[in-house]
Amino acid sequence: MANKIEINNLEELDYGRKEAFNSLRTNIQFCGDDIKVITITSCTPNEGKSTVSLEFCRKLAEDGRKTLLIDADIRKSVIVGRHGMQSDKEIKGLSHYLSGQQKLEDVIYETNVDDFDIVVAGPEVPNPTELLGNKYFDRLIEYGRDNYDYVIIDSPPLGSVIDTAVIAPKCDGCILVISSGEVSYRFVKDVKKQLEVTGIRILGAVLNKVRVNKGKYKGYYKGYYKGYYKGYYSKYEQY
Repeated sequence: MANKIEINNLEELDYGRKEAFNSLRTNIQFCGDDIKVITITSCTPNEGKSTVSLEFCRKLAEDGRKTLLIDADIRKSVIVGRHGMQSDKEIKGLSHYLSGQQKLEDVIYETNVDDFDIVVAGPEVPNPTELLGNKYFDRLIEYGRDNYDYVIIDSPPLGSVIDTAVIAPKCDGCILVISSGEVSYRFVKDVKKQLEVTGIRILGAVLNKVRVNKGKYKGYYKGYYKGYYKGYYSKYEQY
């Protein structure tokens, strides 16, 4: 593969977070070998799904699993900017491919992490839901199934936009990222129902931004995710 991209700002995880991702990886592997394409979403913006997606891919790759991350948040992606991703050529992303401007092989990048490839989101587009439902996205997922052990799709928050409901039926399972203390039980139940309507298998949930009162690990993702999804909904309903 000719395309290469450097992921900078990769955080050295402390013991608590390493163990959390080890547990996540192990639990997913015990879901069965028919689970290859997994979408990761959340209820609302700023719950940490993008970093969970990237770190989960990193953990799978470090375990020797060839992994592809697809950043399907073509509304408000944060991955490239947050991690200072760089390439020796202009970076082309998912929106370029889905709109027919680039070929599939032009948007898949090898990263500086062994066995970890990525398709970044690309520029924002006015019709993301329509693009995610087209034949090109189906071909990308089919390619991922044929060439990778796992395909992880970072999807927009389902409680804010409908894109994940379009993506979900194409996947084998879903992980819901929930920010501790920031989303109501009723709202989570409503999002879960939306996922169930798509027919996708819900593999489980990741409780993120957990505060620990004692010891070294005071919050898994303290300080992350402020304001990146501003513009989806200025307000979302809380119960």
